[in-house]
Amino acid sequence: MVSRFLNATGRKRLRRALRKAATLDECLLWIELKGAKLNGRKFRRQQSIGPYVVDFYCPAERLIVELDGSSHDSGDAEVRDASREAFLCGAGFRLLRFQSSEARRNMEGVLQAIAALFESPPRRPVAATPPRRGGE
Repeated sequence: MVSRFLNATGRKRLRRALRKAATLDECLLWIELKGAKLNGRKFRRQQSIGPYVVDFYCPAERLIVELDGSSHDSGDAEVRDASREAFLCGAGFRLLRFQSSEARRNMEGVLQAIAALFESPPRRPVAATPPRRGGE
């Protein structure tokens, strides 16, 4: 079940396209996160989780880091972001959002905020597997 939930095969092209079209801010943050540079924690970029593709994901911490650009400023985007956040947090992931420009202007602060979450234990999903249909 996990293989369908994380990095679903059907989203491989999308993940690859998103990596190739990464913004400058995403590239700058990736330089700081890749190769377990931040407190020895490994991160992946453009990881699919369920129906979503997240910017950065740390499996050991169940931590998602998102950089929000101007496309997240509209009312419709806020509704989509809230739905996405509810799904991801409901599945037991922690989500940390930054304005995209923050990675450029205050990289040290972004990295400190991410590292601070390493100190608290990750939340686990309420149900690790979906409930069976039709009873037990």
